[in-house]
Amino acid sequence: MHDFAFQLRRRSVLALAGMAVVPGSIPLAMAADMPTGWVQPRLAPPPLRLTSGDGRKVSLAGVVAGKVTAVQLMFTGCSSTCPTQGAFFAAVADRLRLGDAQLLSVSIDALGDTPATMSKWQAKFGKSASWLTSVADVDDVDRLADFMKGTTGKSGTHTAQVFVFDRLGRLCYRTGDSPAVSEVEALLVRVAQQG
Repeated sequence: MHDFAFQLRRRSVLALAGMAVVPGSIPLAMAADMPTGWVQPRLAPPPLRLTSGDGRKVSLAGVVAGKVTAVQLMFTGCSSTCPTQGAFFAAVADRLRLGDAQLLSVSIDALGDTPATMSKWQAKFGKSASWLTSVADVDDVDRLADFMKGTTGKSGTHTAQVFVFDRLGRLCYRTGDSPAVSEVEALLVRVAQQG
């Protein structure tokens, strides 16, 4: 089982490397549809409820406060981009050298995902102490997606963007879809250095 997981992870990381984009760039087709880059002013999240990987009811603000955090939206039943997103966060976790940084995968399938399904999904890529999982509350899925993506009322909550929060729990950066591992790593370091 360990060899299979390692091979899956290795293949996914190699595929990610082939998809890597120049840090800070976004394909033109996406640029008009979603805000990307530095968020000014930085935004504290609204009250958004999550179920953490250990089954506790928590808030997004509580999870991201105190650590520089990279967040992705996904769901375990997705067979297109979410496996790549899992391999992506596993690769970022492998390179993460900041003691006060963390990664958070949030499922937007509030009716289908549970802490158990999230744990099983994450295990395919290799768990890390710095990589947390949670499931959005069913009533908060759309508000979560709108806040993260910086849009309101657009249909669909799925995105391959990464959202970076500072230590004060404020959203400070939105990447374009499918950023490079090195881009997210550099963003976490830069936000950590900003204090």
